[in-house]
Amino acid sequence: MRGVVQGVGFRPFVYGLARREGLAGFVLNDGAGVVIEVEGEAAALDGFLARLRVDAPPLARIDSLEVTHAPTRGEAAFSILASTAHGRSALIPPDVATCDDCLRELFDPTDRRHRYPFVNCTRCGPRFTIVLRVPYDRPNTTMAGFPLCDDCLREYEDPTDRRFHAEPIACPVCGPRLSLPLEEAVGLLRDGAILAVKGLGGYHLACDAANEETVARLRARKHREEKPFALMTAAPEAIVELTAAAAELLRSRERPIVLLPRRPHAAIAESVAPGVPELGVMLPYTPLHHLLIADVGRPLVMTSGNRSDEPIAVADDEARERLAGIADAFLAHDRPIHRRCEDSVVRVAFPIRRSRGYTPSALPLPVATARPLIAVGAELKSTFCVARGADAFMSPHLGDLDSELAYRAFLTDLDLYTSMLGVVPERIAHDLHPEYLSTKWALDQDLETVGIQHHHAHAAACLGEHGERGPALALVFDGTGYGTDGTLWGGELLRCDLVTFERLAHLEPVPLPGGEAAIREPWRMAASYLEAAALPVPYPRWRLVRESLKVNAPLSSGMGRLFDAVAALLGVREVVTYEGQAAIELERLAGTTAAPPYPWVFGDGPALVRHVYDDLAARRPRPEIAAAFHETIAAAAATACAESAELRTVALTGGTFQNLRLLESTARRLESLGFRVLTHARVPPNDAGISYGQAVVAAATLPARARTTRQSTG
Repeated sequence: MRGVVQGVGFRPFVYGLARREGLAGFVLNDGAGVVIEVEGEAAALDGFLARLRVDAPPLARIDSLEVTHAPTRGEAAFSILASTAHGRSALIPPDVATCDDCLRELFDPTDRRHRYPFVNCTRCGPRFTIVLRVPYDRPNTTMAGFPLCDDCLREYEDPTDRRFHAEPIACPVCGPRLSLPLEEAVGLLRDGAILAVKGLGGYHLACDAANEETVARLRARKHREEKPFALMTAAPEAIVELTAAAAELLRSRERPIVLLPRRPHAAIAESVAPGVPELGVMLPYTPLHHLLIADVGRPLVMTSGNRSDEPIAVADDEARERLAGIADAFLAHDRPIHRRCEDSVVRVAFPIRRSRGYTPSALPLPVATARPLIAVGAELKSTFCVARGADAFMSPHLGDLDSELAYRAFLTDLDLYTSMLGVVPERIAHDLHPEYLSTKWALDQDLETVGIQHHHAHAAACLGEHGERGPALALVFDGTGYGTDGTLWGGELLRCDLVTFERLAHLEPVPLPGGEAAIREPWRMAASYLEAAALPVPYPRWRLVRESLKVNAPLSSGMGRLFDAVAALLGVREVVTYEGQAAIELERLAGTTAAPPYPWVFGDGPALVRHVYDDLAARRPRPEIAAAFHETIAAAAATACAESAELRTVALTGGTFQNLRLLESTARRLESLGFRVLTHARVPPNDAGISYGQAVVAAATLPARARTTRQSTG
């Protein structure tokens, strides 16, 4: 039996089911899944097989069940046997939030695990981050160094106990311990200290979310000027507007950070999320988090333990070195973390960062790969993807790959992933951009490589998660991605399937004055668009910067850059401190303001900027102009789809479609024209989803390198 059947209480479930049916035999883990041998009356065997799928534990997923018949052995009872190491393809489940039963024990003064920060059972607790190798048994996890005490051993061996064969089982006598008394940590947080807290997949930096001075100090130390911090609270309804869908997502076993509208007058420091109408909120998901939140009694900032754009700190010594100038104290423990895994970030509609709680769960491939492969993703929001058969396994979030620490994490985590999955890759899929570190690494390997255009990968990611092979249309809106003509694309209408694509329409390219500097300083994009529209440029520095057009001004058709230009022109944001900031604040300015679209044909960016310029000169309210801009992009894109092909399915993808106003307006207009619209639900629309899209394309292409490369690049 294969699937997610290890680390989910499957063997105890099988044991109980066999005993109830009066069957003899055994169950064991091996390196590929679970092996069961049962013997008994035919009716009982039929009932056992029927209930095996129907009644499986909630965390389990049965992908395949092979049944063979063998002579009876005359076994007298059913037992759980020691695991074998045959095979290396067993699937490991994600880490799971603390279940209600364990929470009751945590806060029960009469329970022997009262206030023990590592309480867990077969239905919850660490999995992915502690597994060293398969099969999933305690000796193959980072819990191997904690021998069970008599009481825990009794629970572990008791078929009626919910900790029957729960591998991370622990208690205050035999389990992991904190490095700092919890009462002292709570006191430090209440007094305004910044605490480094060791979690499941790495360290957090925590502080009182209501203390403006402390949050500002954390920003300064972390070198994170304005990008929002995540919050952890037991009462999200006090600080954000909750819908039923949002509440369900917050309380799901994955426990992601959910982006939700901030409540007016919420008791949260302004520095938590300056200039942004949303807060990223999550519920406690480990016993330690529950204790901290309960004892401090108010929301905590709970942000990644790193400096900006670096990967999260994992190893204890590394954390103390990297976070020494940020944290005032460390609340660590002695259970090692084997795999890095940051918190997931989602909107109700789609994921923004697919990580803890979701990885390493497999995503389906529309076309199974004939040979195992890895896809190495892009540069920003880096992830990689390992594919075998019909399954694709995306890595957790790694950060931006242009830092040495992130690149090192990429290499380390890729090795851990392929080892865990028992995959020896035969092909590598990569982006076309020659300067991406992931591309350079791919081309340095002695394996067949497949170059896949950035926006084709975006489109394939959206098609792939819906099980679609195409052909279909795809609106791919993002900042910049390397095009087949050597320019930077990003405002694209493609006709594509999983192997080929055709560029039907796109924004007209304009220069990026100063290259990367234009991304950090949106006023440069405003100046470039104004000049392209033959309009006066009001920025004093333009005279000097314009000289860069002679040496460093690559052409870009990126939709994100057009959003940057309009944001700067409307005075929203001339310089950004994190990716996408200008577009986020432009969406906030537009809000729910009603405004009809400008008369505009998709592609002519300077003409749209002229509309904005004229309205601004006429003193039209800026929220109305921002709203009209959003509606114009949506309306013109829908019209372009209607005029471009006979296809009636459209995928909306790329980082710009994280803008909910743009996404909803575009989808609504397309549907009114009779299109079937595909949007992301399981894979991030931004560059974090590129690796999955690359895997989808690489799996669908033919084996020959020359043909694969030609077809995958359009």
